[in-house]
Amino acid sequence: MLVFALLMIYLPAEGDASQISCYNDKGETVDWFYLYKLPFHKSRTEGLKYLLMEKGSEGWVDGAGLVNDSTGALARTMGPLYQADEIGYILYNDKAPHSGKSIEEDCKISECGHTKGVVLFNKESGLWLVHSTPAFPPSKSEGQFSYPSTGVINGQNFLCVTYPLERFQTIGEQLQINQPHVYDCHVPPALASSVPSMVHLCGGGVNVSVAGTPSTPANRSVTLTSLGGSQFISFAKGASFNNGLYHGWVAPALRSDLLVQFWRRVRDVLPSDCTLGWKVLDLAQLSPGQRFTYKSTKDHSKWAVSPGPGSGALGGTVGQGGWVCVGDINRDKAEEQRGGGTVCHREPAVWKAYRTAAVQCYSCDGDIGQCDAALRGIDGQ
Repeated sequence: MLVFALLMIYLPAEGDASQISCYNDKGETVDWFYLYKLPFHKSRTEGLKYLLMEKGSEGWVDGAGLVNDSTGALARTMGPLYQADEIGYILYNDKAPHSGKSIEEDCKISECGHTKGVVLFNKESGLWLVHSTPAFPPSKSEGQFSYPSTGVINGQNFLCVTYPLERFQTIGEQLQINQPHVYDCHVPPALASSVPSMVHLCGGGVNVSVAGTPSTPANRSVTLTSLGGSQFISFAKGASFNNGLYHGWVAPALRSDLLVQFWRRVRDVLPSDCTLGWKVLDLAQLSPGQRFTYKSTKDHSKWAVSPGPGSGALGGTVGQGGWVCVGDINRDKAEEQRGGGTVCHREPAVWKAYRTAAVQCYSCDGDIGQCDAALRGIDGQ
């Protein structure tokens, strides 16, 4: 009896393999969470610290441990992948784990979306984890969760949402547009008829880039309602969209200016853009949770936030704000011609958490200053 009791205490720490859901640090199922892995600051250990925010939170809270802990939110959420046998899963990343190859060798740039994520589902529910971390997560054959060294030095972002099974056909269709590099996958025969798009994603085998069909659009946005009733908008673009995700589509679609964080240490970074009616400004300095302040070049995350809180319901009037978008693609010239996307959400606490993280921006004149001043700068005020 003592052994049985100890097992009952231990198992929830690894996540309940029978229930596919996002989990918090306490091992409780949650409708959604945002996780911000902070960058290396003074020690390597600090490069494993994270902030967490879930449905019902008032803002960021410090993670209960380190991001690579087996009892943390990320490990608990990924637990069913390694513990359960007959679950559906799609693991995709333009830089697959343990490949030993460059991104260019992993997948042909023209055919491979700049996409990173995890889809897990069973006959009842599942989760979609959108993130920015190269070489994450380990393949199912590894047998357990781990966090890669490639994700330690720089800041990284994760958005996990729990969905009912019926949402995963649409999620699969969005991913087909993105042309992800799938490195591990399985769709149980019993679930195949419910999610043919997932079968398509997995059907070409692993370590290939998923090609679209003749009917696959260049871009598409859809509203996805979580298991708990929260609304998210998925924006997915393919290579044929041939434009920047944020200035060419998301900002005008949301009818909101955007402050955008992305990986700047690449060639041909797109400057802040004020030419298409909505201002899209690149971030220069960050302070998630006001723990410490650092340059955006130390952060590999890809997210965007409206400058103002906005008001009204989803799909409201001109000039609305309050949006936060977390995705997997950058603002650079090469990625205008690659697949990728973002998932957007309007929730006051989430908006405040990300808006206060945006400290300095590049104006459309190329100057660096406080983001509010950079927004006004184009008007000469």
